[in-house]
Amino acid sequence: MFLIAEKGIVAESGSSFFALEENMDYYGNKWKKKRKHILRLDGYVCQVSRMYGRTEEATVVHHIYPADMYPEWAWEDWNLISVSMATHNRLENRQTGELTEEGERLQQMIRPGEDWRKRRAGK
Repeated sequence: MFLIAEKGIVAESGSSFFALEENMDYYGNKWKKKRKHILRLDGYVCQVSRMYGRTEEATVVHHIYPADMYPEWAWEDWNLISVSMATHNRLENRQTGELTEEGERLQQMIRPGEDWRKRRAGK
């Protein structure tokens, strides 16, 4: 059984309660600040293109694990990756918001909670 309140969203599953993130506000200051942080962290370079030895400017920050399905990870640096618009369109169906096969492959490469940037840098 699930109960969801309008704001501050709380859900009940069995006997345990957990908080869910409100819908992402991609126009709000919190997201704008986080987006800028991630783009800087990745040097404004598309990280997916980089995996294939190409260099493209990153202008979009993508949720590896979609925010609507995994709200508890929506703001985690490890779940956010800088990509070009073309790459973002290949990772996510822009009509439905669902991950494409390429988006699912990226998701399989990143373990939840693991800082893939450190692993990539050999740290």
